[in-house]
Order: sequence, then structure tokens, then C-alpha cells
Amino acid sequence: MTKALRQMKDDIRLVDLVIELVDARIPFSSRNPDIGTLTQGKSRIIILGKSDLADSRELKKWTGFFERDGLIAIPMDARKNTARAVIRDKCFEACAEKIERDRRRGIKNRPVRAMIAGIPNVGKSTFINSFAGRAGARTGDKPGVTKGNQWIRIDKQLELLDTPGILWPKFEDQAVGRNLALVGSINDDVVSREELCDYLVGYLNEYYPDNMNERYGGNTLDAVCERLGCLAKGGEYDYERGRIGLLDDFRSGRLGKINLEVCHE
Repeated sequence: MTKALRQMKDDIRLVDLVIELVDARIPFSSRNPDIGTLTQGKSRIIILGKSDLADSRELKKWTGFFERDGLIAIPMDARKNTARAVIRDKCFEACAEKIERDRRRGIKNRPVRAMIAGIPNVGKSTFINSFAGRAGARTGDKPGVTKGNQWIRIDKQLELLDTPGILWPKFEDQAVGRNLALVGSINDDVVSREELCDYLVGYLNEYYPDNMNERYGGNTLDAVCERLGCLAKGGEYDYERGRIGLLDDFRSGRLGKINLEVCHE
């Protein structure tokens, strides 16, 4: 992560614009504060990725929150490619002053260059592939698929610089680390799956009780195991398999549209 931050610091001078992806289910927890510090002075766009998995009411509130903070904020389901034209137009809008300066200096046809930044597994590569209309960057369901920086040419007017996902070294707020683990931005083998699932079941019962009922016919881990067929020898529930199934269902959207962070502003 330290090496990636150093590389980003070197590369920031090469770009006109920073497009930061956050997870629409945890817009606050999925923002790396180091990225904000490194990219000060650059035009900024916030993409609320994985918006198809987020609670639409909260998505609208979080979009407004970022816009009130002076940022261009765009919800996006990268798989459907529904916001491609909007994002492209917003890139040029965000860099309008720079484009005009180039024009006055007689610099023509210089493409706008945008850095794509965000934490691991937030959907940067999927976003780039969707935006470029081709498999320009590798994708995966594990954090850290993008190992190094790579340029992707969208057209004559726009180029993107993909960067590896970067986490910060220490989470001051334990809730941030927990939220990142729940959406899969931290590898499952370094967290307690039992604690994560205990929290998730409690959270869903408080804020989204119907989602668990509709999926499992109940609001407990027992109901999860029963519905998913997670049984051990003797017919006892296999809670470890049940927890894996619960997390998979949440992360994939099979539990419905859910936000783990509520916007209070």
C-alpha cells in the first residue's frame, strides 16, 4: 500500500482529473482519506459504484451529500453501462477551465487524462471495462486484482489511468473496518467471519427485517442454514457454511438492496 501511495503521488501530476470510486453501500467507509489528501487541487468526480446493490433511498441522500460538498457525484451500475455518457460529459465539465486554458495557449486535441482511484474491490476495473466498452482492465472478486498502473485510451479526447486499490494502514473507527470486511474489500481470511455475521444478522433485523424473511423464511442464522441446506452430519446446522452463504448473499445482492451506512445530512 505504501508503494502504491508513492506511485499515486508521482502520477497525480500527469492527470487533470481524479475519478474516485466508492461503494454505494458504504460511501463513507469506502473513501480512503489518503486519496483525498494526495489529490487536492485536482478536479474530482465521485462514482457511487455497485449502486444496483444499494438502498435507493440512501443512494439518493448520499449523492446529495457529496454534491453539497462541491463534488460531482454519479451513481453507477457498471454492469449495465447506463451512466457512460453522463460520466464522459462530466469529465469535460470538471476540466472546463483547463480545456479553455489549453485553447488560449493554442494547445489543441490534447486528451483529458483522468486517474481512477479507490479502495480494493470497489469496482474500478469493472467500471473501466464498462466505460471503455472492452476488457481494458482485469476484473475479479478478490481485493487487489489490479497490481500496477495502466493507461486506457477511451477515445481521442479522454484517457484513463487505472491504479491499484489502496487501503490505509490503520482504521481509527472499528466500524469502518467491519463495513469494508462485509463488502469484501478486506480478505475474509484476516477477519472473524463469526463476528461479521453476528453483526450483519443484527443489523438486518433492525433495518431490513423483510429482506431476511423473504430470502430465508426467518431472521436467524439457523434460518439461513436451513434454507441454504448448510447441514453437518447428524442433521445439525453447519454454521460456518451458513455464514459463508449469508455473506455471499449480501455481497451479491441476493438479500436485496441494502446500505450499511445511513446518510444523516
